Amino acid sequence: MEQLNLLWSNTGLQQMVWGQGLMLIVGMLLVYLAIVKKFEPLLLLPIGFGAILANIPGAGIAEGNGILHIFYMVGIESGAFPLIIFMGVGALTDFGPLLANPKTLLLGAAAQFGIFATLLGAIGLTALGVFDFSLTDAAAIGIIGGADGPTSIYVASKLAPDLLGAIAVASYSYMALVPLIQPPIMRVLTTAKERQIKMVQLREVSQKEKIIFPIMLLILVALLLPDAAPLLGMFAFGNLMKESGVVDRLSDTTQNALINIVTIFLGLAVGSKIDGR
Repeated sequence: MEQLNLLWSNTGLQQMVWGQGLMLIVGMLLVYLAIVKKFEPLLLLPIGFGAILANIPGAGIAEGNGILHIFYMVGIESGAFPLIIFMGVGALTDFGPLLANPKTLLLGAAAQFGIFATLLGAIGLTALGVFDFSLTDAAAIGIIGGADGPTSIYVASKLAPDLLGAIAVASYSYMALVPLIQPPIMRVLTTAKERQIKMVQLREVSQKEKIIFPIMLLILVALLLPDAAPLLGMFAFGNLMKESGVVDRLSDTTQNALINIVTIFLGLAVGSKIDGR
């Protein structure tokens, strides 16, 4: 009997607290949404599985020398994973349409109103006593409104590490819902004729323009906002590799193999912070 009691005390079932059980269900839900509903599967699948691993009682995978904790320390606490992802995004981006018609920059700038709306919403809920967010917590939550996963993870890791898991899941879930949210809004605000307009690039953009643009963008923005230099620098470097045309192998690696590898580790590390203890 004593041996049976000892065996039982070492099982995960005996050590489990209700929060871990709940987070195991959340992890399985994220995996379900990724596989069945196709909601941002590249991130939600590893995040969900990371949450499952992190909440197995007694395994210690997300703490101490556990592999998920190592992933988090090396890649997210240092800020490395989001920065590498941004380098890949830069290598995948074509600024040709923007350079051909600079007025479209206003469309991108308008999207940032979502950040301020979410920030004010978090502050408002705190003022009403619904939640207790600090100003840094609210700032990290606000980035969700920009619908930018890597930036949300990077900012949360710096300003509100304890909210990282929730912010990452909310950010990528929001991005996954955009295709569902956009169509009805577009139907309300535009006519059928307007929706049939075929967008064309106004002029041909030279390679020289595309090479100069990321360099000038980095210098101008980083000098005004030095804190933005890491993210913007990696983004500009990735784009410069693509547009220079002299490092096709590096650009191809950044766009494919590198960004895919880092996405796996990033998702697992973020999932490790969805801890129910």
